[in-house]
Amino acid sequence: RAATSKEPPMQFQVKSRNVEVSDAIKTYAEEKLSKLDRQLDDPRVELELAVEKNPSIADNQVAEATIWTKGPVLRARESSSDMRSSIDQLVEKLERQVTRYRTRGRDRRRRAVRANDPATAPDTVSADDEAPEIVKTKHFALNPLSAEEAVLQLELVGHDFFVFRNPASEAVNVV
Repeated sequence: RAATSKEPPMQFQVKSRNVEVSDAIKTYAEEKLSKLDRQLDDPRVELELAVEKNPSIADNQVAEATIWTKGPVLRARESSSDMRSSIDQLVEKLERQVTRYRTRGRDRRRRAVRANDPATAPDTVSADDEAPEIVKTKHFALNPLSAEEAVLQLELVGHDFFVFRNPASEAVNVV
């Protein structure tokens, strides 16, 4: 299938644990996960396929994915007795997460537009040429998290710091 858009292809990586992943399974997983590429801007997808060695676990074929986007990090894990079925269930779960993420973002943008009426916005042109230039401004909701949860989120996103609202004190914290 030839790509008709000029967007770069989705970054896709497959890891395995306790199983040798065939090219057919890799291709199947990439085709299924490429559905998400159409809904997200330049996602980076890491898929881990594993077989649980415990004989008492019937659903031992595990598919786990992490998707880094410009927004949140999406994660899902599914298991079944068949690897293709696990991948299908995983993609369904991720599609629900993407829909929820896109809907929330759209709602937030609508509220922001209403709150910041462009007719009342002041002119941002400065007469002072030596003032520092603001290159990027970022707005985001501060979710209430414990310090431990914030550290986990920090590790997930791979940034140098993470800003969150402490539910105990209602204060803005940084880890």
